[in-house]
Amino acid sequence: MQRYISIALVVLTALVAEAGQVTVTSVMAVQRPDEPIVDISYDLLNPSGGVYTVLLYASTNSGATYSLNCTHFSGDVGAGVTTGTLKQVVWSAAGDFPFTITSQAHVRVTATETIVATNDMALIPAGAFVMGNCMDAFEGYSIELPVHTVMVSAFYMNRYLVTSQQWFEVRNWAIANGYTFDHAGSGKAADHPAQTINWYDCVKWCNARSEKEGLTPCYYTNAAQTLVYRGGSENLSNEWVKWTANGYRLPTEAEWEKAARGGLNGRRFSWNDLNITHTNANYISNAIYSYDTSATRGFHPTFVAGDMPYTSPVGYFAPNGYGLYDMTGNVYEWCWDRYSGLYYSISPANDPCGPASGASRVLRGGYWYDGASVCRVASRHYDARSYSSYYYGFRCVRGQ
Repeated sequence: MQRYISIALVVLTALVAEAGQVTVTSVMAVQRPDEPIVDISYDLLNPSGGVYTVLLYASTNSGATYSLNCTHFSGDVGAGVTTGTLKQVVWSAAGDFPFTITSQAHVRVTATETIVATNDMALIPAGAFVMGNCMDAFEGYSIELPVHTVMVSAFYMNRYLVTSQQWFEVRNWAIANGYTFDHAGSGKAADHPAQTINWYDCVKWCNARSEKEGLTPCYYTNAAQTLVYRGGSENLSNEWVKWTANGYRLPTEAEWEKAARGGLNGRRFSWNDLNITHTNANYISNAIYSYDTSATRGFHPTFVAGDMPYTSPVGYFAPNGYGLYDMTGNVYEWCWDRYSGLYYSISPANDPCGPASGASRVLRGGYWYDGASVCRVASRHYDARSYSSYYYGFRCVRGQ
């Protein structure tokens, strides 16, 4: 059986971006003779410019439905695409349509502008994404499976990790206003991420930041949501969270992964490349991983200075498609969810917030003292909510 899709007729459509007056036009697609490779060109036009995430969707029923998000591509596609003419994409159709022959294939090109909100928060648009290890199942762990589609409502996420300076500014206010914390927290410098804090500290800090800024806190000590969580070590339940409040909170695990993917599906990392190097993130490079192609090995050479931790200033590396920095490496990020290795099999399809019980909480993103495998966007980590470390930090989200 032939292992390629035969595209005899390609009809191309476009989707206007969520913001601005961008137009995707002049779309052309040509399959190479006797090859499952399609060359696509298009124009991305907006008088105001801008940066966009461009995605491809395919149909095998003459455009009646576009159910396949194409992932095997290269060129002017994914996050960080600027406006201009004659944008070029090479699509390896066999990777998305194995063992398929059809003359009814259509392709849709979409563009969504990266929108950055005020107060250093980025808008993560509502929409479905594919969660879990979508690469080779053997490069990850069973807790990253099954791959499943999740619908997440729109929310805002801090573009940067909470810095040491931010941590102490809010913490000092909080202590003066009735809050208590398990740890003082630390940071290698004012613009490095806050760390040596546990999950309880992060949750209380989110509430303190909310109150300091005149917002409604999200975390309470019971399901009635009558007493704001300000002290102690409460293993808060999902029902104790005022999800509709306008205050700050930790991201759910699903929110974190959607944000980390930056509008891309089918990628190993939070950028439009299947490989990782020291130009992308602060981590330990090791040749044992085929996708770790860094020219330098071991700790990041720029940040091996002084005593541990070898953290890097927030925002040192390029952002992903949603304008978020350090979603890979530097420090792990505490999430809201309790951890369960089986949760992906029973997770709700809409706005999941983790299992109802469990002793540990989820962390995501990898850190400066581990290898490329934990930096994969699907990689999951967990620890006791009372545990603190110089490689555990966090960032905040808010509802729209």
